[in-house]
Amino acid sequence: MNLTARSTVGVGLPPYNPRIKILLVCTANQCRSPMAEGLLRAQLAAAGIGAQVGSAGLLPGGSPAQPDAVAVMAERGIDITRHVSCQLTPEIARSANLVLGMAREHVREACVGYGALLQRAFTLKELVRRGEGAGARREDETLYTWLGRVGAGRRPNDLVGDSMVDDIADPIGKPRPYYEQTAEELDNLLRRFVDQVVGAERRSSAGHHRF
Repeated sequence: MNLTARSTVGVGLPPYNPRIKILLVCTANQCRSPMAEGLLRAQLAAAGIGAQVGSAGLLPGGSPAQPDAVAVMAERGIDITRHVSCQLTPEIARSANLVLGMAREHVREACVGYGALLQRAFTLKELVRRGEGAGARREDETLYTWLGRVGAGRRPNDLVGDSMVDDIADPIGKPRPYYEQTAEELDNLLRRFVDQVVGAERRSSAGHHRF
């Protein structure tokens, strides 16, 4: 299944279907977002979905993932040893088809400071919660149509402040069990997200299909 964004390049020409870019954002791009990136890549591959997955942070880049984040991911068969943190830029934010922040502050910054579109930017917890309320993407829906349905009635004020409902706690500077809890939370949320975006009844089908 290819996660694509359809556009027409000209009269009489076939539509151009580039793969959707999913961007995960946290503060330093050393814990939550690289862990989520590794988990989402693995889950999309297992579901037969073609998509580009990347991550970035609000702080200056150039640092490796935190050692406990690397170790916790290794226990799950995911290698993030070569990860180097990347700072969010307007180009990165605007080129993403879907921005998933680890907390409200990341979505606010991506939209207000870097030009990401609000209708395509959610916290991961917010999108999963809203997606479960709205229902999985239907066979006849594009990603954007589904996001519009999921975000119906949403307001910018919904992202003001911090929220235990919408935010994933940062484990940086804390003991190893906090990283394990974060990995478990991310894994659960991302599995639910993939079920929603694929459609649970289609996730188990073999082969690659158009989104």
